[in-house]
Amino acid sequence: MPERTGDAATTPIAVIGPTAAGKSDLALDLAEQLCGEIVNIDAMQQYRGMDIGTAKLTVSERRGIPHHQLDVLEVTDIATVARYQAAAVADVENIRSRGLRPVIVGGSMMYVQSLLDEWAFPATDPAVRAKWEAVLERDGVEQIHRSLTAADPEAAASILPTDGRRMVRALEVVELTGQPFAASAPKIGEPRWGTVVLGVDRDTAELDERIAERTRLMFETGLIDEVEGLLSLGLREGVTASRAIGYAQALDVLAGEYDIEHARERTFIGTRRYVRRQRSWFRRDDRVCWLDGASPTLTSDALAAIDAP
Repeated sequence: MPERTGDAATTPIAVIGPTAAGKSDLALDLAEQLCGEIVNIDAMQQYRGMDIGTAKLTVSERRGIPHHQLDVLEVTDIATVARYQAAAVADVENIRSRGLRPVIVGGSMMYVQSLLDEWAFPATDPAVRAKWEAVLERDGVEQIHRSLTAADPEAAASILPTDGRRMVRALEVVELTGQPFAASAPKIGEPRWGTVVLGVDRDTAELDERIAERTRLMFETGLIDEVEGLLSLGLREGVTASRAIGYAQALDVLAGEYDIEHARERTFIGTRRYVRRQRSWFRRDDRVCWLDGASPTLTSDALAAIDAP
């Protein structure tokens, strides 16, 4: 059984949900009112220098509240759920040991489940991994996606079709275990530390408008320049970072394959597609108390949910 604590003042709060729903502002409000510190659970915000395209809060926007698991990776590093899990668990437990409240915020689906459900990851086999990596290198991400669709349609539907690394990992697990990739995931039960899980969402049309506006601002406030600056740090060679939504499209602009308008449209479409996957994943979790991100009483609604039995 996951660990529980009798000290409600240090029980973590997780603020999850789709991109652009309003999670960050709510998390800041809760951290301010409940003596908390923020633990990021967005995979791409772990990367130093990837700020504009990930909608990472600037230091001034963080209201003086400490943030953990931001800017902990170089763009050449591979972001893994296992690394995140170990580091974030240490952060949460350190915050609690100081009598403060961890406020976990973000929308990376597998990261959320790894942290709240104590995911134990299947073993790896270098030979099997190398085989599928060779397919990815030789035949491209489309072939890996087709292979995964044939082997495990549910996994293929849940993983970003441009995320070749994660699809390779899914194929490795399926081959090693003879079971679907999802079978290695933990069963949803009592969340670790008794975490209160809040979900923030909005009406789809309104969320689409927010995504469109966020995408427009990304490109107008320097995403292309940010990506150009990251090239010298190895962004194009980064297995994970180079495939982030917005960054992949900006790289195509710099390579002369897209113009900015087309890149912006592809980023918007990719983000909307990702939102559909986030909703499908998070809505299966009956522990989540869903809140309307557009409500003028969002913070008080969240506080009431936290205090509810």
